[in-house]
Amino acid sequence: MKRRVAVTGIGVVSAVGLNFPAFWESISHGETGIRPMTLVPPGSLRFPNAAEALGFRTEDHFDEKEAGFVDRFTQLAAVAAREALAGYKPNPDTSAIVTGTSAGGQTTEDENFHNLYAKRERVSPLTIPRVMGDAAASRISLETGITGPVYTVSTACSSSNHAIGQAYWMVRNGVVDAALAGGSEAPFSLGFLKSWEAMRVVSPDTCRPFSKDRRGLILGEGGAMLLLEPLDAAVARGAKIWGEIAGFGMSSDAFHLTQPSSEGAARAIRAALADAGIQPEAVGYINAHGTGTTANDATECQAIREVFGGHADDLPVSSTKSMHGHALGAAGALEAAAVLGALAHGILPPTANFTTPDPACNLDVIPNQPRQEQVEWALSNSFAFGGLNAVLVFRARL
Repeated sequence: MKRRVAVTGIGVVSAVGLNFPAFWESISHGETGIRPMTLVPPGSLRFPNAAEALGFRTEDHFDEKEAGFVDRFTQLAAVAAREALAGYKPNPDTSAIVTGTSAGGQTTEDENFHNLYAKRERVSPLTIPRVMGDAAASRISLETGITGPVYTVSTACSSSNHAIGQAYWMVRNGVVDAALAGGSEAPFSLGFLKSWEAMRVVSPDTCRPFSKDRRGLILGEGGAMLLLEPLDAAVARGAKIWGEIAGFGMSSDAFHLTQPSSEGAARAIRAALADAGIQPEAVGYINAHGTGTTANDATECQAIREVFGGHADDLPVSSTKSMHGHALGAAGALEAAAVLGALAHGILPPTANFTTPDPACNLDVIPNQPRQEQVEWALSNSFAFGGLNAVLVFRARL
């Protein structure tokens, strides 16, 4: 028998807030965290702006010895996990941790390559433990004592949605009794940013999803983790229930490494709806992948129309990447937090920085101002380079 799965804890570190309440306060008011970069030398890139988690300091969360073992991406995940747990003590043997990341310990990797090739210095013996993609999952396991399934998913920008979806299935199917799931990313090292610069998909000013004058994505960093439990167990212990995860779908485009496919995206959306057992007309809000690139936004809107038909005309869709930036492997986790906040508070977050409508994106994109509207069912889309797609279905606790 499949169990209903509740989200009873949310932890966030982001450009718009260093904890979930601060994050939701910003997101629900359309406040953007996109600003001039501080983590790389000024003038070293064609694009000056990013969505950094300003104010996050390692020493506030880790002692000096611990800090030597953890790259920034691991720190972000661990701090988010601590908030998501909020005093809850998981059973070590029957709980899981599933994290997502695209780049892993990129800051550490960049620093050590620089030390090796530019300075001719030795590489730190802690390089591998800091760089490895599963470092965040392992750190959270060490802190919580969880000894059940613990692993990391890396599917570029869909990583966190894949991680949350697989954790959801494990809880729903009785494989585990609780799970921490989400992701983290810390991409602000010069070498990695230069690679993004070479792709010419980063905006020179800001992120304007669905706007006719959009010029690209804005990179962001952050971490977000969700605590998942069977609904009946959450009710029995009197836990705060932010909402439910009710479905998960995934697909591969089998089309192109960087160009999106509306057919692949539509397959993932349909799979998620089928997994949740709901019709398209039930969905009241979509948190879009919405990167702000010309190709992605138009293709995603086409996929939504393919799946929802006439209902797409009345379906609110927004991209919170316009505020917290595109956090790559952490994007889905941040957006899951935004969706849960929307369902719990009856406020649909806007697409910030919107200017001019684009006929190729002719949906209700909630431009600039949040909307007071209570919906029961919502989707969160993640469509990654490599053509790997993951969609989550959330249900409000009405």
